[in-house]
Amino acid sequence: MPELVKIILAIVITLVIVAPLVWIAAISYRKKVYEEKVGNAEDKAREIIDEALKTAETKKREALLEAKEESLRTKNELEKETKERRADLQRYEKRVLTKEETLDRKTEALEKKESKLSVKEAELDKLRAEVEELHDRRLQELEKISGLTSEQAKDYLLKTVEDEVKHETAMLVKELESKAKEEADKKAKDYVVTAIQKCAADHVAESTISVVQLPNDEMKGRIIGREGRNIRTLETMTGVDLIIDDTPEAVILSGFDPIRREVARIALEKLIVDGRIHPARIEEMVEKAQKEVEVMIREEGEAATLEVGVHGIHPELVRLLGKMKFRTSYGQNALKHSIEVAHLSGLLAGEIGVDIKMAKRAGLLHDIGKSVDHEMEGSHIQIGVDLCRKYKESPIVINAVESHHGDVEAETLIACIVQAADTISAARPGARRETLETYTNRLKQLEDITNSFKGVDKSFAIQAGREVRVMVVPEAISDADMVLLARDLSKQIESELEYPGQIKVNVIRESRVIDYAK
Repeated sequence: MPELVKIILAIVITLVIVAPLVWIAAISYRKKVYEEKVGNAEDKAREIIDEALKTAETKKREALLEAKEESLRTKNELEKETKERRADLQRYEKRVLTKEETLDRKTEALEKKESKLSVKEAELDKLRAEVEELHDRRLQELEKISGLTSEQAKDYLLKTVEDEVKHETAMLVKELESKAKEEADKKAKDYVVTAIQKCAADHVAESTISVVQLPNDEMKGRIIGREGRNIRTLETMTGVDLIIDDTPEAVILSGFDPIRREVARIALEKLIVDGRIHPARIEEMVEKAQKEVEVMIREEGEAATLEVGVHGIHPELVRLLGKMKFRTSYGQNALKHSIEVAHLSGLLAGEIGVDIKMAKRAGLLHDIGKSVDHEMEGSHIQIGVDLCRKYKESPIVINAVESHHGDVEAETLIACIVQAADTISAARPGARRETLETYTNRLKQLEDITNSFKGVDKSFAIQAGREVRVMVVPEAISDADMVLLARDLSKQIESELEYPGQIKVNVIRESRVIDYAK
């Protein structure tokens, strides 16, 4: 036990002695470490300061260099600008000096001119005085020669001038009056034609429309066709307007040309009977109707020759006579008028004892030119003479045709008889209506103008002359050419025709492609 205590005491004494020593050793070690760290920090701080001083010195030198360069650049720019301004000032100085020299020269020239002008002015004053003196002398001499004073001479000249002015004024007034009359006539014609168109007189309606009866009103829809293609085809092929309105079981055909209207009537009646109404069938029926009308024309011509009792006329003249059934003159049927003139010529020839057959022949053919006067240029008299010569008619007949309006002197009694018979037939009460002839002539002129253009196949005046429908040859006229053609047609109609309102020019170009299934 005491040994254990001793050991413990020894350990405690050892710890008490060793612990302070260890503590002192640790403190000294830590102090040494701290001193070494402080020394290193001071060295680093000195290094940083040295480096900062070097950097600041470098920056300072760079800033000084940049400042020097900027000052040099500014100095150079200032010197350049100064040189440019100095050069501009030198140029301005040269220009000012040049202008001053020019002004000096001009001033000297003006002074010279003023001196010359003053000299010339003095000379002119002298000449003026001499002229006045000569003028006074001349007046005195003229007064002595003429025996008139200056006042009397003035009165004489004024009177002469007044007479001339009166004459020119009279001529001007006359010219203005004639122009006013021409304009008044033109306006009067416009008013009259407008009144004729607005006043749908009965005889015009009777002479320009035909009525086709229908089995029922359902047929109207078939005639019109899908989207109107049937009625458009029929109108295009015949040149006649189809009016389908509320009239029960009837269709109205409107057109100024009776031949076309007759063709349209026959074709439409055939289509109604056949029941197959489509564009191809319409074309076929129109062609058949045209052939039938041609046969009818020939038969009418033969019937006229038989009625009058004239034989041996050329077949072509007989056909043209039949065509005159569809031609009117001032509302009077041309064929009936020719038959009347033939009968009257025969009666007059029998009374005075000349050749009755020759008189009838001349009377029947006197208006033969009217059958084609809308197809050929010239008056119906000249056309008739050309036709009679072409088909070997006798000189007596030719002279009668040529002189029946008094344009050429009559060479035979038969020519005088035909002229008298023509006047008697035309003067019969109710025989003629002038307004209808004027109206139809204007429509024919409209078609003649459009047919005269190259590339036009056929044309139809419709809508009472307010529209002309022109069919062109597709190979000759392109789509672009159609625009120019329509414009040219409008200009030509404006220059050659007188008409109220406006006329629609409708140019149609149709292209077809045909093939066959084999």
